[in-house]
Amino acid sequence: MKKTIVVLFAAVMLLGTQNLFAETKTEKIKVSGNCGMCETRIEKAALAVPGVTKADWNKETKDLTVTFDATKASADKIAAAEAKVGHDTPKFKADAKTYDALPGCCKYDRTASK
Repeated sequence: MKKTIVVLFAAVMLLGTQNLFAETKTEKIKVSGNCGMCETRIEKAALAVPGVTKADWNKETKDLTVTFDATKASADKIAAAEAKVGHDTPKFKADAKTYDALPGCCKYDRTASK
C-alpha cells in the first residue's frame, strides 16, 4: 500500500514539473474560410501541429484562437499549416492547386485575404 502511494506521488510530481517548463500561449490568427467544413479543416490542421492543445475558428470574425506550448509550436508554424490545407493567413498563402481542390462552399474570396 505504501509503495503504491509513493509511486502515485512520484507520478504526480513528475507531471507537475513538466508543466513548469511548458510555456503556454494563446494567440489569434486570421484564417480565411467560409463554412463548417472550413472550420473542421482549419481546427484539425492547427491541432496537428505538435504543441497545440486547443483550436477554435470563428466563422464570422475569421479568427483562429489557438493555445499552444511555445517551446514546441509558434503562430507562424500554425499559420503555415493552415496554408498547407488551403486556407490563407496574413503571412502564408495556400498554393493554387490546394485552394482549387477545396469544396465549392469553402472557396473564399482570395482577393480579400491579400
